[in-house]
Amino acid sequence: MTPTPKTIDSVLTDAADRLVTISDSARLDAETLLACVLDVPRSHLFAHPEEELTELLANDFEAAIIRRNAGEPVAYISGNKEFWSLQLKVTADTLVPRPDTELLVEQALRLIPGDQDCRVLDLGTGSGAIAIAIASERPKIKIDAIDSNAAALIVAKENAALNQLHNINFLQGNWTEPVANQCFDLVVSNPPYVRDDDPVLHDLRFEPESALAAGPDGLDAIKIIANDARTVIVANGILLLEHGADQEDAVADILIQNGWSDIECFKDLAGQPRVTTARMGSPSTQD
Repeated sequence: MTPTPKTIDSVLTDAADRLVTISDSARLDAETLLACVLDVPRSHLFAHPEEELTELLANDFEAAIIRRNAGEPVAYISGNKEFWSLQLKVTADTLVPRPDTELLVEQALRLIPGDQDCRVLDLGTGSGAIAIAIASERPKIKIDAIDSNAAALIVAKENAALNQLHNINFLQGNWTEPVANQCFDLVVSNPPYVRDDDPVLHDLRFEPESALAAGPDGLDAIKIIANDARTVIVANGILLLEHGADQEDAVADILIQNGWSDIECFKDLAGQPRVTTARMGSPSTQD
């Protein structure tokens, strides 16, 4: 009996059916992984649904689907993720950049003049997604991006090179320690903010827990940043923090306790509180 040919359309249909129980975007996941295996754009899959896969490519795709069916993120299987319309390399040493984090970039760009020099500090840079997105839009500024994980910094440097950005300085260390005695106009961070006992950590088990969990209330890292950022920011400089949807009030309290003012929280695309900004100095007055 002649085996049924494995065409692009047939393997995608089968894969999507198998992934539907673990993914809200089963068909997209399958398409992304097959495009990666074939080293073609997704548009090729739509244009050539009848194209047959070789046995080797079919086996590679099957291996990718097995990994996805076990819960591994598509980005780790494919090795890349789009963020702010930029292609970024990701590995198990870095978080997968989320669309919600683009709100942090949007707010940073709103506060950074497009035609002026400015010093920006990115704390816990991971894959470098935030620093790279900001640098791509503001080529005149200088960014220092810090992470304690040497392996993550290697990925971040590769991503900066991949996107041909040369205005980012990557440093290894804990939070602000590598830039002590320096001053920045803007400090941004997407720090760990998940509670240590949050069940969501199981769903995120393929991602580095140290970049996710932050104590019993998920606020350990934010407390450190709120305190330490005061020593490396100019008068009236701005701090921007990503945080959990249920942490808006707690983050505001922490910032107030550390002398920050003009505190404002912005909502993500789902309408959830996601990014808080604050100014170092006396509250500004409105005319």
